[in-house]
Amino acid sequence: MTTTRWLFGDQLGGYFVDDDDQHVLLVESRAVFRRRAFHRQKAHLILSAMRHRAAELGDRCTYVVADTYRDALEGLDEPLSVVQPTTWAAVHLVDTLAGERDVERLPARGYVTGREDFTRWADGRGRRRLLMEDFYRDARTRNDVLMSGSEPVLGRWNFDADNREPPPKSGRLDVLDPWWPEEDEIDAAVRADLDQMEADGIRFVGEDGPRRFAATQEEARHALDHFVEHRLPTFGRYEDAMLAGDRWMAHSLISAPLNLGLLDPLEIVRAAEEAYTAGDAPIAAVEGFVRQVMGWRDYIWNLYWYLGEDYRNENALQARTPIPAWFAELDPTGTEARCLSWALSSVREVGWAHHIPRLMVLGNYAQQRGWDPQELTDWFHRSFVDGYDWVMVPNIVGMSQYADDGVLATKPYVGGGSYINKMSDFCGDCVYDPKKRTGPTACPFTAGYWGFLNRHREHLSGNFRMGQMVRGLDRLKDLDQMLEEHPDLR
Repeated sequence: MTTTRWLFGDQLGGYFVDDDDQHVLLVESRAVFRRRAFHRQKAHLILSAMRHRAAELGDRCTYVVADTYRDALEGLDEPLSVVQPTTWAAVHLVDTLAGERDVERLPARGYVTGREDFTRWADGRGRRRLLMEDFYRDARTRNDVLMSGSEPVLGRWNFDADNREPPPKSGRLDVLDPWWPEEDEIDAAVRADLDQMEADGIRFVGEDGPRRFAATQEEARHALDHFVEHRLPTFGRYEDAMLAGDRWMAHSLISAPLNLGLLDPLEIVRAAEEAYTAGDAPIAAVEGFVRQVMGWRDYIWNLYWYLGEDYRNENALQARTPIPAWFAELDPTGTEARCLSWALSSVREVGWAHHIPRLMVLGNYAQQRGWDPQELTDWFHRSFVDGYDWVMVPNIVGMSQYADDGVLATKPYVGGGSYINKMSDFCGDCVYDPKKRTGPTACPFTAGYWGFLNRHREHLSGNFRMGQMVRGLDRLKDLDQMLEEHPDLR
């Protein structure tokens, strides 16, 4: 009997099937949307991508709309094969069903470094810390990416120091706008179905809007080619900058289709590498982009599994404060801090913001106030079009909130208003002054930075990267006044 390949909604690329004749099962589960309030545009993107894939496959695809996955599989008798899902919950679902029927489980696909290779690296003799830079160099060497023999091209592994320029004073980058997909009749049907779900009581967050991210393999490749040709050369230079009037800057916008399985990450890396070889993009831009795709992304994916299912519950700093309603509901009027309001607006309007607003505005603000890291992880997962459990658990619990006490990052990613002032144009028109921590115009990030250090003074004093900052508390003559004015920082 022919084996049917059961694909989840983030396994939509051609490399998830083994040949051109293989039959495919796709399941659209309504219970997923009932359990949690996802961003409306994320729901649209996933359903659009699944339905477009089903249309491409034609008679080779059985597409089932059901309440649950179990309901969808009840009427199917043929044996199934499943590429390893991307979440612990989905793996448990497959394990349960495998005990009830014939389900062949296959290794994960869609990552440059597989789990076995990562485990061999992580368990290597004498390895004390799982540093991303070490993993990245190993991956570069194994896959011969940006290498000259056994050494990195130009003799440097990392050009990150060249990619930290503040934004230009013009307020926009001199770079071609991103390529945008055009919606079709499938998108219209998805929008109508989402409208009906809302009428039936299923709740979403964020605004509806035109689909901005690729939902097919063809669209994803077009977006990648456009980025490499027109935007990659400028990417690295302003990689860590933020501009109020330029939401997209020179970023690729391919994380969402990549995490849907519509692009092969090694294909992305090779396209960027070819641009460098051809002299069409500088090494700092290409290396920085490659580091994100085959370095950080694969590192996060593998840590999600390597650190175990309980890693998501880490809370070393005992952060227990619930996320306030205005933040949870993506309400930018809940704050007068221009950078924070802008970041929330971006998430509300398009379900996306690039990595610096995520880390140094949204995550930074949350960490300063001790918001619950598990609640914050769920918020990022639901609110971002490219957010999945495997993405957000290590990124938020580990990097953003330091809830794992340094397993992933060597120090908390916490900073004051001076950082935001340097790397953006937000502060000039803000009601708050990034230099002030007390008074009516005190910057909530500047006050928050010192409040965080004070709250965790003892815990962080032994951190070799934080000791000097913690000792700086002793020089603050207005610390008590600051804490009185900002009780949420105590």
